[in-house]
Amino acid sequence: MQRVASLFTGQGMIARVLRSASWLMIGFGGSQALRLASNLILTRILFPEAFGLMALVSVVTVGLSLFSDVGIGPSIAQNKRGDDPGFLNTAWTIQVIRGFGLWALTALLAWPAAQFYGAPELLIYLPIAGAGLAIAGFNPTRIETAHRHLLAGRVTALDLAGQVIGLAAMIALALVTQSVIALVLGGVIQAAAKLLLCHYGLPGAANRFRWERAAAGELMHFGKWIFLSTAFWFLTSQGDRAILGKFVPLEVLGIYNIGYFLASFPMLLGHAVNQRLMIPVYRGKPAEAAPENLRRQRQLRCGLTAGILAMLIAMAWAGPWLVQILYDGRYLQAGPMIVMIALALAPAVITMTYDQAALAGGDSRGFFVFSAARACLQTGMFLGGVAWFGLAGGIAALGLAMLAAYPVLVRLARRHHVWDPLHDAGYGLLALLAGGAVLHWHWDAVAAMAAAMSSS
Repeated sequence: MQRVASLFTGQGMIARVLRSASWLMIGFGGSQALRLASNLILTRILFPEAFGLMALVSVVTVGLSLFSDVGIGPSIAQNKRGDDPGFLNTAWTIQVIRGFGLWALTALLAWPAAQFYGAPELLIYLPIAGAGLAIAGFNPTRIETAHRHLLAGRVTALDLAGQVIGLAAMIALALVTQSVIALVLGGVIQAAAKLLLCHYGLPGAANRFRWERAAAGELMHFGKWIFLSTAFWFLTSQGDRAILGKFVPLEVLGIYNIGYFLASFPMLLGHAVNQRLMIPVYRGKPAEAAPENLRRQRQLRCGLTAGILAMLIAMAWAGPWLVQILYDGRYLQAGPMIVMIALALAPAVITMTYDQAALAGGDSRGFFVFSAARACLQTGMFLGGVAWFGLAGGIAALGLAMLAAYPVLVRLARRHHVWDPLHDAGYGLLALLAGGAVLHWHWDAVAAMAAAMSSS
């Protein structure tokens, strides 16, 4: 125990990585636990269609956020001026301008979205949700500075506190209104709570409006490819719901959203840790500089994959049972959906660490090429899968698309000297065997769900 504890002490790279990873996992686990608790309460207050409507609101707001992301966080993490006040204040100014632009766009898109999905409620809900994007634009760059130096403890605590406030407001409003407006307003309140907590709770100078030409040029040069990459990431992360909103009733979309929330928990945890840790690791200890660095990266990658993949398989195995225990009969179809979604996400979990090497090396163009290839493959295959084979075909396409994009990722990983074929083959075989066993165990429920969803 003393030997393990010693790994977490000191200011060395490994100690900071372990401490930061621990905080990120605590923060993400706490965040998801809060979301699950509120979800269980809200599903008993509201109705399945409410979660379908909220999924459509999220498609638009998350889509706008991703389509306008200029990579402020990664820029601060990898840039040599990442601690310079002039650089940080310019980044913050860009972030604030972007936030108000997003608010305006949500209002402009409200009517077209309401018409496209046949949901007139979006005319009211989208502009309100957009206010949360404007508020988030004021978040201090001290959040990104803390992650740059692998000091995630206080940021995690403040983020969780903001989420508690937002979710409590959401539940209280749901009891009063019995309407989807509770979910929308709760998100705005959560954004405001996080802003105030981080502004007053994080050490360092407050941001000021500033426009330094050199800093803006560096941010835009690096961010132009991030901008394009995150535009395609919208298709990867939200494209399934955007497509399903047109193909299935709101009730089915709401149930799918709950199934995806539970099934994707391990992968989202992996992404949260990966995005915050791997850029500093790749930047501080590049693989090509020394064999020891490559060995350390391999150990970190294997540990991350093992933990996340084990949770993913466990979620696939326990998914139907969890839904039966936690939810009422209206949501039972989410159980077999969890099985399929969790297994479909396994290829993405195994390969998730490679793309951050490109960002650490300033290769945002290479990151964009992979993001675009994966997004186009996933969107096309998901659309074809849903159109020809129903919801089950679309879910299966999520995993097949990542396999199809793997050669593009390998090319990127090799360029930055981080590809580990033994890691990929070993964990791929393990996922295939364990996933096959899970699918065999739940086959009757999965087949029944697939048949029911194809006729809906």
